[in-house]
Amino acid sequence: MTKSPQQAIRTWMDIFMHRSMRGWTQYAKGTGLSMPQVSILMQLHYRGACGLSAISERFDISNAAASQLVEKLVQSGHLVRTEDPSDRRAKLLNLSAKGRDLIQQGINERYQWMDEVAKTLSAEEKVKVTEALNILTEAVKRIENRE
Repeated sequence: MTKSPQQAIRTWMDIFMHRSMRGWTQYAKGTGLSMPQVSILMQLHYRGACGLSAISERFDISNAAASQLVEKLVQSGHLVRTEDPSDRRAKLLNLSAKGRDLIQQGINERYQWMDEVAKTLSAEEKVKVTEALNILTEAVKRIENRE
């Protein structure tokens, strides 16, 4: 039975998300950090420095809960607090070199899995997959530009 494009995308998405989340969970356990802590590091990696309130809003947790998570990350050397240049009373949180290394290592491990998948494809399949992913990427960009 041939799948519709939506079914094929959903099937791939389910497999990819399951594998990705399982990989990140295992990676987080191996670092000694909790998933929320790793998620905070990931947010800072992709979005850059921010204040504590931005973390509590993005993760839908109280300022107190965010403060506890952040404090553990500062104490472990994964985050640094700096003065906000636009408001000297406020502090910005950013990844330390140790935090950047930890996140980059996790990203590299995730890419290794994708590299393994790519190695199983024939040259013709690689061309097809590349074309399909480029089409999907452009479709996502069009949707995001409308929002």
